[in-house]
Amino acid sequence: MANKLVIKVTAGADAPERCSQAFTVAAVAVASGVEVSLWLTGESAWFALPGRAAEFELPHAAPLPDLIDSILAAGQITLCTQCAARRDITEKDVLEGVRIAGAQVFVQEAMAEGTQALVY
Repeated sequence: MANKLVIKVTAGADAPERCSQAFTVAAVAVASGVEVSLWLTGESAWFALPGRAAEFELPHAAPLPDLIDSILAAGQITLCTQCAARRDITEKDVLEGVRIAGAQVFVQEAMAEGTQALVY
């Protein structure tokens, strides 16, 4: 069984069900004691900014701000460097606890022994 779960979410409000699934799986894994690293890429990059998750709505889904809080409490959330740059997002703009890192760090995390990677 994997000791760590690396999840890359590429969808945001443009594909709300896929987006919500990624955050939900990450939050459930954290609650289950799994080490989680959630990567925000593409349109999900906007959720690294304060207040943006509160704008996300999907019927019958857990509120995105609650999922983000639970992930940050015991896991890691990373915003893709290129995705941040394309949106003019800097480290001073993001939620406390969110880091900005690039593909090299993602590959390093995903290829580590005992790690399972998922992409949504």
